[in-house]
Amino acid sequence: MQAGLLVASVAQVAREIELRRHTDADEDVLTAEGVTAALEIGAALRGGYNLGVSTGAQRATQTLACFLAALGQQVPGGVVVEPGLRSQVEDRWRAAYRKAGSGALGALREADSELVAEDSERLGAALRRVLDGLPDGGRALVVGHSPTNEAAVLGLTGEIVAPLAKGAGVRIVAGDHGYELEALE
Repeated sequence: MQAGLLVASVAQVAREIELRRHTDADEDVLTAEGVTAALEIGAALRGGYNLGVSTGAQRATQTLACFLAALGQQVPGGVVVEPGLRSQVEDRWRAAYRKAGSGALGALREADSELVAEDSERLGAALRRVLDGLPDGGRALVVGHSPTNEAAVLGLTGEIVAPLAKGAGVRIVAGDHGYELEALE
């Protein structure tokens, strides 16, 4: 009898990112309406997050803090900043928006295809780092900006999602067979 090679296939347990846009802000600080909205959204979140992640912008970190305060649950990994989720060329995104007349990634790609391609790749890599840092079955609540949240999803999954309203988001589930996306109000 010939010795055989046993190959075991270990299924990856899905990891999840709930990626949301910050709520209403005046410059880099939430407005009173933004705080109220973030608290309302936070109270309705499913919870069970292993990690909270901000881009480092005050409005994103403040939104995340309000979400978590209203949720009232501990986050074992705490709140961290992933600066790779914030574009280093925000003025260029604003110029592309003015040229496109829309925040939709398809329109922005027509206005500045190089920007969307390059920044999507970089932003998607940052989302990948967040996913890779989660335990099997882990979940992260990530708060960022629009249209760079949408660009990050494109860079990670290859999928274009609709522009995110303030406080809205997208759930990204990474498993054995790629990514599943779900729009979140």
